[in-house]
Amino acid sequence: MKRIRKAVLPVAGLGTRFLPATKAVPKEMLTVVDRPVVQHVVDEAKAAGIEHFIFVTGRGKAVIEDHFDIAYELDATLQERGKTAAFEELKRDLPKAGQTSFTRQQAPLGLGHAVWCAREIVGDEPFAVLLPDMLSPGCMGQMLAAYEQHGGNVIAVEEVKPEETHQYGIVSVGETYGQTFEITGMVEKPKQGTAPSNFIISGRYILQPEVFSILEHGKKGAGGEIQLTDAMIDLMADQKFFGMRYEGKTYDTGSKIGFLTANIAYGLQRPDLKDALVAEIKALLG
Repeated sequence: MKRIRKAVLPVAGLGTRFLPATKAVPKEMLTVVDRPVVQHVVDEAKAAGIEHFIFVTGRGKAVIEDHFDIAYELDATLQERGKTAAFEELKRDLPKAGQTSFTRQQAPLGLGHAVWCAREIVGDEPFAVLLPDMLSPGCMGQMLAAYEQHGGNVIAVEEVKPEETHQYGIVSVGETYGQTFEITGMVEKPKQGTAPSNFIISGRYILQPEVFSILEHGKKGAGGEIQLTDAMIDLMADQKFFGMRYEGKTYDTGSKIGFLTANIAYGLQRPDLKDALVAEIKALLG
């Protein structure tokens, strides 16, 4: 069983739900407290032991590449002005040379297509996929533990209310092994009342490289896009899939409420901000 070393982060989306903020700034670079959303996701993967980060980008996303590179002028200015703490923080966040790769999706053809665009960099080894809209602290660490136990393909899942299942990709539940269970089927956005469970696919995956051969056919699914869920359904004919119940709270920063909630939640976790933030919230609530 090969170790998971690489992670794919699809960051080519236009972020239209956050216009006009995302007209000139990629949605992945919007900040939750004082760190870009994409930095939080990289932090999660890095803490789990991921070594190589593959960003699938599009036009107007060069600032993401700049963010994960050395900023010589900024570093020099911080040192000259004695801002040692800020300089050291930037240094800690900086990936080592060769740990990041960037490839262009070129056309918005869906999540499955974005993952397929990383095929040459991933190569013939299992890999992780992290959707950068979803902040799920510690999730990838739990995913890798599940992978070490079961191998195969692993998908992070979370429970939602039954009346909400039509909004998500849903998995069918087979034999259960504590925090994980065997997935016996998947369906993308089932009609209300037809979902096989209330476990949704929540934006973290560990996949075997054979998924690229399926995505290569470019089969279009929901919305006329190449869907990753469809490729995983096809792969299930030959390989096992396991659902891992994420023990934590996911914040969907792709929605305005999720983004605002993430800022509050992450701010409350900061000892230097918590008391002042609580006071401001109380004042706003009157």
